[in-house]
Amino acid sequence: MTEPIKYQNRIEILQGTLDLLILQTLAREAQHGHGISLAIRARSGDLLSVETGSLYPALHRLEKKGWLDSQWKISENNQRAKYYCLTKTGRKQLTAEQNRWRLLVRAVTGVLDPA
Repeated sequence: MTEPIKYQNRIEILQGTLDLLILQTLAREAQHGHGISLAIRARSGDLLSVETGSLYPALHRLEKKGWLDSQWKISENNQRAKYYCLTKTGRKQLTAEQNRWRLLVRAVTGVLDPA
């Protein structure tokens, strides 16, 4: 039997979802914060919008955990921007987060559409 997913509170669920979205976005290529936000929005069909007030604290938190690394570069707009990329540990965490998300989706689907 699979271990139940335990969330301490609503914030943990939201942070976990945002973490997954950021890690997945950066799995393709290094990106600056605004680019990450645009990619999430585009890939979700304009359904998900990550506000600056949520995105940058999450990026800093993930960097502190060692899942992201960053480097200052010049952006496509010719402005200085901090680009983020996944670390080796971040790639492992992405896999763990994907598995956790799939388990959560299966659980919610089971409640919404019981056999």
